[in-house]
Amino acid sequence: MGLLSGLQTGFLRLHQAAYEGTRGAIGHRTIGVPSLLLTSVGRRSGQARTAALIYAKDGDSYVVTASNSGADAPPGWLFNVKADPSVDVRVGRRRFAALADVVGPEDPRYGALWNLVNRRNLGRYRRYQTKTTRPIELVRLTPA
Repeated sequence: MGLLSGLQTGFLRLHQAAYEGTRGAIGHRTIGVPSLLLTSVGRRSGQARTAALIYAKDGDSYVVTASNSGADAPPGWLFNVKADPSVDVRVGRRRFAALADVVGPEDPRYGALWNLVNRRNLGRYRRYQTKTTRPIELVRLTPA
């Protein structure tokens, strides 16, 4: 891991810790784009796992991207929501139960949702997709 990548990882961990530690008072827009906390149940451990993710709104739902910064492997939380789509979401101070719906490139909704979340994240997801051959899946989080 290079110095820049290490600094970025450290900053993102600090961001998530502040978001969780303040129960959403700090963190929603700290990194310049809106982010949420997604808590899923580990498919093997059974333990709660939380990830801070950038989102875009789609009606009443929130769309997040399983980009893992363009790594060849998807993030662990994606496997968790595929195994158990019942999740907990925090957007700012608001916390709610939601259902996770994985949207892959074969889904007719994918193109519009991809453009929506990519614009929200200032084109970063398009750049991440160029770093990997795996199709980057999206997850639509709909309040339960």
